Amino acid sequence: MISEFSSKLAALTGLLLLLLLPRALDAHVSDPPKDARKTAAARNVPAPDFVLVNQDNQRFDSTQLRGKVVVVNFIFTTCTDVCPLFTANLVQLQRKLNGRYGGELFFVSVTTDPEIDSAKILKAYAQRHGADFKNWAFLTGSEAQLKEVWNGFAVRVIRKGRGLVQHTSLTAVIDRQGIRRINYLGEKWQLKDLERDLLTLLDKKA
Repeated sequence: MISEFSSKLAALTGLLLLLLLPRALDAHVSDPPKDARKTAAARNVPAPDFVLVNQDNQRFDSTQLRGKVVVVNFIFTTCTDVCPLFTANLVQLQRKLNGRYGGELFFVSVTTDPEIDSAKILKAYAQRHGADFKNWAFLTGSEAQLKEVWNGFAVRVIRKGRGLVQHTSLTAVIDRQGIRRINYLGEKWQLKDLERDLLTLLDKKA
């Protein structure tokens, strides 16, 4: 009887894992198609200009960031894998660099799930992670507006279900002139490398 129960329990556990595993793996496109990856990794090209809405439901025009070094990434608030990790890492970096470079550095997180991520939801997400809105904007907008931004950065977004979005993992660094200089694709890059690259651009005044 115990053996039969154990077998049924193991079978049920295996079934649950099969059902849950795709959901965990669907959140990000770690290896986009070759052409898309090449575009997402574009360097020394103008970053796209855009207008979206920030966490306070205020108009946000990316051209206002000229003269600053900008970190742009793409997240959604119901993500349960790397988005919270990316956000936590950038919070750590923001706290470390703001004392000296707060007026010259800006972080931008663009949602990939406008269905759920309203300005209010993004603000609550940012506050949970301890982001400083002084130089960090969490952006949303209409599907059409966001698609222009996603396409401009070659970020592929696939909606798998409510609150479940698959998207390219991209963190891009833009210089003071609005030029994309550095791109981090996937999840394996190190925060110390991003810090080093930011410092190189921040210390270059011209």
